[in-house]
Amino acid sequence: MGAHSARHLRRVLRLYLVRSGLGEVSDAAELALTELVANVVRHVPGRRCRLCFLLLPGAVRVEVADDCPELPVPAAADALGEGGRGLVIVAAVTDRWGVTPYPDGRGKTVWFECVGKGAPSSHGSPAGRPVRR
Repeated sequence: MGAHSARHLRRVLRLYLVRSGLGEVSDAAELALTELVANVVRHVPGRRCRLCFLLLPGAVRVEVADDCPELPVPAAADALGEGGRGLVIVAAVTDRWGVTPYPDGRGKTVWFECVGKGAPSSHGSPAGRPVRR
């Protein structure tokens, strides 16, 4: 994963969402994806990850998995700082997000869901709240 990978991945995600009838959530999903990819570039040794787009009833789930055991935590960013807001942004623009550690503790999947208008309400945490599974 390189510093410029996010641009290509955003295009792929937008195309997937538009063709799936979920173009209305593409701006939010692209922004959240960009933040998760940036976290991989900054924090994962080797910058390797796996990406999955899952179509749900009226929604999309995006998963970014890596082999780094450190679990991300939303940071209280310095008001003048240049970083530390990625997960805060993900929480603000998505309907749900969370972190699922691998059972062996050797990595995790960070995921988010964006729900389209008129989609059936889902169970789980309130909007923008992290879920650990």
